[in-house]
Amino acid sequence: MPLPSRVGPVSLNLLKRYKTLATKKGRLELGLFLVEGNRAIRQMMTSHPDQIVEIITTEEHVSLYGQYPVRGATQKQFQSICFTKTPQGAMAVVRQPAGIYTDRLPDTIGTHILLLEDVQDPGNVGTLIRTAVAFGYSGVMLSEQCADPLSPKSGQAAAGTMLSVWMRRTEGYLDLVRALKDRGYLVVSADLNGEDEPTVVGRREKLVLALGNEASGPSPALIGISDYRLKIPIRRDHAESLNVATCGAIAMYMSSIPVRSP
Repeated sequence: MPLPSRVGPVSLNLLKRYKTLATKKGRLELGLFLVEGNRAIRQMMTSHPDQIVEIITTEEHVSLYGQYPVRGATQKQFQSICFTKTPQGAMAVVRQPAGIYTDRLPDTIGTHILLLEDVQDPGNVGTLIRTAVAFGYSGVMLSEQCADPLSPKSGQAAAGTMLSVWMRRTEGYLDLVRALKDRGYLVVSADLNGEDEPTVVGRREKLVLALGNEASGPSPALIGISDYRLKIPIRRDHAESLNVATCGAIAMYMSSIPVRSP
């Protein structure tokens, strides 16, 4: 099938360029990242349409993206740059958000911030970003050892929501937490060995909700600067712990509930 005239082909050089966006180095050099899947792209078209640079798609999806420059790819070409097991036939090239790899807080911080410390699984990182957006969080801070939120797998789990919060991924994340405490933010760390009920996060005016590594939880340094150590009650005789994304979803939901007077 010949490509429509408004669609440019994917050349070998472009294929190489797209493949570099699978790496942090490539994303930094080009200032771009990839978002895969029609649903995620449509979400980004709705929330941040000006950040999309171009669309890479197979012929059957061309008509969905008429307002953007489109690169028509064959099935074989698309599979060579696809990072999922079941390609969805469309990928957006998107501008990287400003300041994501710096240790400076944005000018507008917001009231509720999610902190991810050494969360390794990119699916967990993307899911937690998506959940934070759903519950009205303004920003997501990540330690340097977290999975990169702009990696293809994180992006797939975030489902096109990653530009709806500001993000900072830096070794200086604890300094950012301290700076927020100085501005009146309450710091609550989810901790399997904590003693505080989930109600401690309920409708706080300024909140940093911290989630630690999947295996080890929050670090001693993070616990040391936390105001509370939140524990979600579970049947530990039946299940040792919750997945970090599940724990985060429960805690973020609780943070939307008003604090009850004693």
